[in-house]
Amino acid sequence: MVRCVGGLAYDERGRLLLVQRANEPGRGQWAVPGGRVEPGEDDAAALVREMQEETGLLVEPGELVGRVRRGVFDIGDYRCRVVGGTLEAGDDAADARWCGVAELAALPLVDQLMETLREWDALPPPQPGTGRPGCSPPRASP
Repeated sequence: MVRCVGGLAYDERGRLLLVQRANEPGRGQWAVPGGRVEPGEDDAAALVREMQEETGLLVEPGELVGRVRRGVFDIGDYRCRVVGGTLEAGDDAADARWCGVAELAALPLVDQLMETLREWDALPPPQPGTGRPGCSPPRASP
């Protein structure tokens, strides 16, 4: 098994941070940011590193929300709080944005993401009164 971490970060409106995967597995699909735990790292250090590499954001790791197995990957997903940085897709991410629950339902997500978030009670709340799906606008390509 390959040990990995994922970060469940929410903005002030309760929207969940997602990245569009630039590489396989899941190229083009949307997922929570994260990646492999490197030798010598604990989960918290890996989460801080991966979140900064993929999103440009500095986070403070929180509690373990749950674990999933996807093929050879054993992923621990943690709540985290953004404490700095500027949202910008980087490293393995083609795009990064904050999304509400309606946008999650409309995006091509990695397998079982919506169901897992629902099971963990980790879905973002609906975005009332906007008439929009609740996602930050797409970023322009560099």
